[in-house]
Amino acid sequence: MSSQKEPVVQSPAPTTVIDSRSVVALLSRLRSVAGQADPLPLYASLREMGDVVPAPWGGFLVTGHHACDEVLRSPDWLALDRAWRARQTDGSRWSTPSSRELEQTLVALNPPEHTRIRRSVNNIFDRGTLEALRPTVQRVADTLLDTLIEHAGDAHADFAELVGEQLPVATVGHWLGLPPEDFDLLRALTHAQAYAQELLPTKRQLLAADDAIRGLREYFTALVARRRADPGDDVISGWLRAWDALEPDRELADENVYSLAMFVVIASLETTSTLLSTMIWTFDRHPAQRAWLRAHPAALANAVEEVFRYDPPIHVTTRYAGRDLLLGGIPITRGEVVHTMLGAANHDPTLTPDAHAFDVTRRARHISFGGGIHYCIGAGLARLEAGVLLEAVLRRLPALRVVAPPTWEPRLAFRRITRMPVSVR
Repeated sequence: MSSQKEPVVQSPAPTTVIDSRSVVALLSRLRSVAGQADPLPLYASLREMGDVVPAPWGGFLVTGHHACDEVLRSPDWLALDRAWRARQTDGSRWSTPSSRELEQTLVALNPPEHTRIRRSVNNIFDRGTLEALRPTVQRVADTLLDTLIEHAGDAHADFAELVGEQLPVATVGHWLGLPPEDFDLLRALTHAQAYAQELLPTKRQLLAADDAIRGLREYFTALVARRRADPGDDVISGWLRAWDALEPDRELADENVYSLAMFVVIASLETTSTLLSTMIWTFDRHPAQRAWLRAHPAALANAVEEVFRYDPPIHVTTRYAGRDLLLGGIPITRGEVVHTMLGAANHDPTLTPDAHAFDVTRRARHISFGGGIHYCIGAGLARLEAGVLLEAVLRRLPALRVVAPPTWEPRLAFRRITRMPVSVR
């Protein structure tokens, strides 16, 4: 990497010795329920170790914003593709059914395969698509808030279950033309498969991910077959027509559409469901910010970006070096992995002054959607759902309060709130 492209970051010298026990202790605390509830002090401690920190199991943790941004944007850093996974000796992790299935999705593809898949659907959530979806998202959000109000009565109800979990699956389900009676199944399978993408999954989690990915393959293979037999004007039928023009082998075309449909659904549900609940939880802890935003509704879009910066739904992504590189002055050999700690990088004070503060008046900068060719394909949809729901809550439920701390699942990469009781009066 040339010196012109090398980011200016504060990193320990290559000879600095990092106590691996301290790193392990921090990661263990981050993975705990308590760490998930308040990870920011732990991220600060991790950043104090340097922008590029040796991981106890090999590879590196990247905590600084500039270094993370470099990894996410540069073509020298690659997604964990099939070739990389095949070279790993840890068969228990990288040869599982869930790992093999994810090899086919956009998240694990590099050029030219990644380029071909992305071009087949172009920008699937372009401005026109999002504006066409807006009335549906608004209708669903209002219906879900009606249900929340009804369940809460004079006591409380679970916002995560009744709203946060429901809006994303109803939105993407409507867009793809999926039966509403399938939504609960898709939610359950999606949450379980996410374990395969965790930083340090347990054996039990990997088994759950394997079961879930088999269920997802069965569901979406059957869905594609139905659309193939009876095509219409729906999104999946459009993808089939696009791939028929690209791929003479119809089985391969159907397989590519299967991977696209599954990936879009799991990416939409797993991340946005938690984002919507953490958004309400964050505003509940910052009532002055909520009051200001209610008085200045024109700042809603900025507020949503600050939510993404402050607590993104994905806190860790992983890449490997496509060649020998330097990152923040640290030599990384070809094939070595680096874990970009997005949650830590978003709170890097070199990126944002007073980064620890939640401030909806700032023009938030973040890398919550990644960068480069792997920039989140559903970023626009997530922004739409968050903005619509936040506006509706501020307008309709000014007295909404979280009555007990949320219940967090102990994870490292994918945040997930499983329960969040609220009152509405």
